[in-house]
Amino acid sequence: MDHRPSNARLGLVPAVNAEAGRRPSSFAARVPPAALAASVATALALIGAPASAETTTKEKCYGVALSGQNDCAAGPGTTCAGTSKIDYQKNAWKLVLTGTCTSIKNPNGSGSLTQGKAPS
Repeated sequence: MDHRPSNARLGLVPAVNAEAGRRPSSFAARVPPAALAASVATALALIGAPASAETTTKEKCYGVALSGQNDCAAGPGTTCAGTSKIDYQKNAWKLVLTGTCTSIKNPNGSGSLTQGKAPS
């Protein structure tokens, strides 16, 4: 007959190992407390991090898109996204992370926060 408490039969309380006189080792018993604390801290830090690029702030950056890869506004004669005619077209923009536009280099210099002249 099983003399363990009913909770043990349900798996809620670890059974005592009768031969060794101790409870079987559990995950918490095998993991050092510092490692467990570090894991929990990492998980909590990730909860507060942005999940994707959509949650970060972006801005229009002119003159950085390759031909046909602009996000929108490629000037007269174009409809919208993917319609720029040349690489680094100064009146076509691409969305980039806020604060990075002017540091993006291209053969003509760098990205601009203001729309440039349409290609001739």
